[in-house]
Amino acid sequence: MIKHYFDEILLANGWRRNQFLDISDSGEILAIGDGTAKEAEVVHHGFAVPGLANVHSHAFQRAMAGLAEAAGPSADSFWSWRQVMYGFLSTITPEQLGYIAAQLYLEMLKAGFTSVGEFHYLHHDRDGAAYADPMEMSDRILSAAAQTGIGLTLLPVLYRYGGFGGEAPQDHQRRFIMEGDKFLDLVERLQERCNADASCVVGVAPHSLRAVDPMLLKELLAGIPADMPCHIHIAEQQKEVADCVEWSGLRPVDWLFENVPVDERWCLVHATHITESERRAIASSGAVAGLCPITEANLGDGIFPADEFLKEGGRIALGSDSNIYVSLAEEVRILEYGQRLTKESRNVLGDEINSTGMRIFSSALEGGHQALGRPGKPGLQVGGYANFVILDEDHPALLGKSARKSLDSWLFAGDNSVVKDVAVNGKLVIRDRRHAEEEAITHRFRRVMKELAAGY
Repeated sequence: MIKHYFDEILLANGWRRNQFLDISDSGEILAIGDGTAKEAEVVHHGFAVPGLANVHSHAFQRAMAGLAEAAGPSADSFWSWRQVMYGFLSTITPEQLGYIAAQLYLEMLKAGFTSVGEFHYLHHDRDGAAYADPMEMSDRILSAAAQTGIGLTLLPVLYRYGGFGGEAPQDHQRRFIMEGDKFLDLVERLQERCNADASCVVGVAPHSLRAVDPMLLKELLAGIPADMPCHIHIAEQQKEVADCVEWSGLRPVDWLFENVPVDERWCLVHATHITESERRAIASSGAVAGLCPITEANLGDGIFPADEFLKEGGRIALGSDSNIYVSLAEEVRILEYGQRLTKESRNVLGDEINSTGMRIFSSALEGGHQALGRPGKPGLQVGGYANFVILDEDHPALLGKSARKSLDSWLFAGDNSVVKDVAVNGKLVIRDRRHAEEEAITHRFRRVMKELAAGY
């Protein structure tokens, strides 16, 4: 056990000064109380806040950030962007994926994320053939998380069809496609790998209603533990909604709720285009709405009705999805600013108890912990894990600010440079804005980018 001392810390019951945390070797918080720096083995100066879960990530897309920002001869959209993405991923090797993921997870830590849900669907070789070891690509993700120290919930993706109604997959989707029995074998092997590691959790991700059919979805849910995290893309684009209605007569969220027992283990990623009744169904189910504001803005998806959803008791989490820019603060900022632009008002997601930043942050803290099935209790409390971020009190964005104002100052007036130190399960993985292996990780990523981006 190691005793840590904090000048100012955001605990589950609010901001507190001069606190100690007794942290076990595994990272669990055993005790919290008043104390002095002289009593502690480790002393933290600055504003300490819980680390957040990044609930939705496609690691390989970090390498194509900025390469799809040119309009074609016709109107550009999510669907034309997807073609660029398919072309880019067609060349990535397992080694390159591992180096990209390590760079990405390093950036996530430096942005204040302490765990990530990797929505992992790059399973096969470039020609679509299965690797001799089905774990080939998954192992690269696991290794990248272990190297950087970020908590990982690995969400292998079940992707079988190219469109609603069992449409045959397209040629450029061949790296994703996996039969149901082989997919369940992969999940079982991943569980065996992660059972001994508290920082690693396994879930599943039926990619979307267009990529699985009803029978395959039913077989998947029957073949996994009842409490295993289950994530799905849903209602991201208007065309997706229209295609679902044409196929089934129902909108995507309505179809899911009529055919699947949606509960707390589910994370509905994006859920951008939903009706009032669909919104209320999600909120009352206890499922988490996985929101990725930077990516949703970049792809022109639309704006999720977060104000109404939160007032109805809905649960949200934040993700970086395409990883075009990794910033916890920016995800919060765009989420709130989208609501402001829609409603022509300010501080839409704040309430009479919490500031806007605090309400979004605390909601995403609990929702992200739930959606990723992370161990222990959420946040910094006894029974939780010591995942925390130290905000630099001497950063220009925080100078002269009280602890109570520090969170909003970071989220609305600061950037990643506000983050000074980061701990995952009690171990400092970022010290003074640097990772111990940062030079080697960035060197390998630089080499990969010279190989992959040359044709763009």
